[in-house]
Amino acid sequence: MATGHFKQGIAGGRLSPEQYADNFSDLHPPLDHHEALVESDRCYFCYDAPCMNACPTSIDIPLFIRQISTGNPIGSARTIFDQNILGGMCARVCPTETLCEEVCVREVAEGKPVQIGRLQRYATDVAMAENKQFYARAAPTGKTVAVVGAGPAGLAAAHRLARHGHDVTILEARPKAGGLNEYGIAAYKSIDNFAQAEVDYVISIGGIDIQNGKALGRDYQLSDLTRNYDAVFLGMGLGGVNALRADGEDAQGVTNAVEFIAELRQASDLASLPVGRRVVVIGGGMTAIDAAVQSKLLGAEEVTICYRRGQEHMNASEFEQDLAAANGVIIRHWLQPKRVIAEGGKVSGIELEYTAMDGEKLVGTGERLTLTADQVFKAIGQSFVPAALNGSGALLALEAGRIKVDAEGRTSLPNVWAGGDCIYGGDDLTVSAVAQGRDAAESIHRATSNGRA
Repeated sequence: MATGHFKQGIAGGRLSPEQYADNFSDLHPPLDHHEALVESDRCYFCYDAPCMNACPTSIDIPLFIRQISTGNPIGSARTIFDQNILGGMCARVCPTETLCEEVCVREVAEGKPVQIGRLQRYATDVAMAENKQFYARAAPTGKTVAVVGAGPAGLAAAHRLARHGHDVTILEARPKAGGLNEYGIAAYKSIDNFAQAEVDYVISIGGIDIQNGKALGRDYQLSDLTRNYDAVFLGMGLGGVNALRADGEDAQGVTNAVEFIAELRQASDLASLPVGRRVVVIGGGMTAIDAAVQSKLLGAEEVTICYRRGQEHMNASEFEQDLAAANGVIIRHWLQPKRVIAEGGKVSGIELEYTAMDGEKLVGTGERLTLTADQVFKAIGQSFVPAALNGSGALLALEAGRIKVDAEGRTSLPNVWAGGDCIYGGDDLTVSAVAQGRDAAESIHRATSNGRA
């Protein structure tokens, strides 16, 4: 990825090779066999398990933990993969502290939940290490399905469709499959090229052809897909980056956090990555935390997150906020950017305005604050870019700027389904995208089997 934003004054190579390796080591080291048995024994195996209800993919959590406790990690992995074929990555990146573990009976009673995410990783890692495949393709149906995007939603849809015997072609704009799992999460959350290992595991079922470097609207049109395939699944995610709406945001040294994270994820030498000495990140979600923490780990001396509302409003979980603080990141609330200060075209600071709530409306107070910065990251969300849909844009109904779907993932166009972040209701969670892709695939299978697709 291009590094045109990073010029003199923003440099890499501040740390020793050993420091880089340590800083970007596994955030949550895997449980060994004994640790997994001990942790699984803490589960109460609730009959009406609140953890299962909190899981977007509805994994039978008590069952898979019981299987671990009885020495059957392979059976446990199958229980997980039955509902979530990307269970390995979800075990690493899911905000379990706000989903299954938040409602764990142990958490409610003792403040220390069963480590569901780490147990899920243990089981799925065992199965993947042994290349244990649980699913054979059904007899070929003769039906073909195009999947736009090889992210979590697209991969989950493709795998489920292949299980049913359909032939799937995934069209992915980037050089690698994986979507945000490959390009969009902090490097310390998924090490050792796990995202690609998972892609290989998913497509090993057969019947899935991934074509990289194929972008909707550039290399093909939606109308081509609806004409040449029996069904289409749109899982292209979000391509746009929201602007700061601050004066001077085009200055060198201002870039979007998603690009920064993607560049870091693909870097073969962390020492080569340029980072500022004083970094300001604008935003309050997981991307803001990931950009801020990784800036610090790359050698930035001072990193500050500025968020326009209060701590309780931040999309980043309490765990992620604590992680940032533990790494020396300063989080400041009730601040919105007004002007990027530049010298010679390069960022030298950012002027922010204090905010407050006026009833239910966020307003600026007029009081200003200036922070010194040689690098500013925009992490205020991404937007869907419907232009790629071309002439179909007017026919494909949108809601709040994203694709409108029904409960089965059907769009307003015949034979076209969608899921993941590109749909209205998408919530920027890998696990939710997997559930939407899986469920849309089942809908596609029913429709093609009945001849209605």
